[in-house]
Amino acid sequence: MGPKPDLEKQYMSSKPPSKKQIAEPRPSASILLISPINEILLLHRVQTSRSFAAAHVFPGGNLSASQDGNIPTPDDKRRHIDGPAYRLGAIRECFEESGILLAKRLDGSDGLINVSEEERERARKEIHSGKLRFEDWVKSIGGVVDSDSLIPFTRWVTPPNLPRRFTTQMYLYFLPLTSTSKSNITSQAMIPVPTSDGGVEHTTALFASCQHWLDLATKNEIILFPPQYYLMHLLSPILTPQASNTPASIQDLQAQRGAVLGFLDGDGDGKGVKWADKVMSPVGLMMRKSDGRSVLALDKPGLELEGSDRRGDEKRVVLVKFSKEGPRNVEVRLRKEVLDEERNAAKL
Repeated sequence: MGPKPDLEKQYMSSKPPSKKQIAEPRPSASILLISPINEILLLHRVQTSRSFAAAHVFPGGNLSASQDGNIPTPDDKRRHIDGPAYRLGAIRECFEESGILLAKRLDGSDGLINVSEEERERARKEIHSGKLRFEDWVKSIGGVVDSDSLIPFTRWVTPPNLPRRFTTQMYLYFLPLTSTSKSNITSQAMIPVPTSDGGVEHTTALFASCQHWLDLATKNEIILFPPQYYLMHLLSPILTPQASNTPASIQDLQAQRGAVLGFLDGDGDGKGVKWADKVMSPVGLMMRKSDGRSVLALDKPGLELEGSDRRGDEKRVVLVKFSKEGPRNVEVRLRKEVLDEERNAAKL
C-alpha cells in the first residue's frame, strides 16, 4: 500500500496543528447558478490550479479589496457572515469565469442587461487583470449588480489542518425563466451561453442537471469536492430534469424553484439553524473498514466559529475516497445509518 494522499492525511488527522501553523481562511464566494431550465453551471478547473485542480466547481473565487469593497478583517464577526463584499465578489467572479453578467438595468426594466460579446470579453480580461473596476463598468453600461437576488445557501470553512483555507459563502441565483412560447422554454433560451475564461482558470463552462453532474462523479468521470457534491445532492431531488425531450413548462419550472425556496426555509436536520446560516467545516469522523473511504462530519462550524450559535448539518455526512487526483467515490449519507453500519460490522 502506497503513502496516503495529502488530502486524506489532512482531513483525517487527529493531531491539531499549532496556532503558528494554522492559515487564516481567505474570504471567498461562489454561486450555484441555475439556468432558465433549472440546470446548474459547473466550470472545469485547469490541472495546474493551486486550488481544486482539475475539479468541476461552481463559479466563484476570492474576494478582492480593490474590487469588492470593505472585506471584514479576521477579528471582525462579519468575516464569516453574508455581506455586501461577498455578494459583489460572487457576481464579479461569476462574470470573470463564465461571462454571465448578473446585473439588471438601471432604468428598472425587467431582465438582465445585455452586453455585446466584444465588450463582454474585453471587460472580463480587464477586470481580471485589475485594470477595470467591475462595479464601475456595470454602471457605465447602464446596469446595477443584482446582489439582492442572491440567496445564501451555507458557508464552508476549510479545516485548520489544510495549508490553504477559505471561508466561502455559497449562494443560489435563479436566471430568469424566459419563454419561447406562451407556455414552454427551451435550452436555446440561455442568457447567455456560458464560456470559459480562455484557460486562465477553467477550460469549460457548462449547464447540466444536478443529477447528471452527480452521476458523472459517481462514475469517477469528473472530480467533485465534498461541498459541490453535497449541495447538488440536496438540490437534485427538487430540480429534476424532464423525463422526455418535451420542454418543461414555465409552471413546472417555477414550481421547482418554489420547492427549493421552501426547502431553504427549513433547517434540514431539526436543529434550528436554517440553510442560509449553516456553516460546514468538514472533519474526519472515521475511516470505513469496508471500503477505505473517509467519513467527514459536517456538524461543526470550524475553528473560527467555535462557541458561536452557528452550526452545520448534524444529520448528514460525506463519504469520500481521497486519491492523488482528488476526491473520488463521493457520497452523501445519513450520519446515523453510517454509524450503525460500522457498529454492526464491528460485531461480526
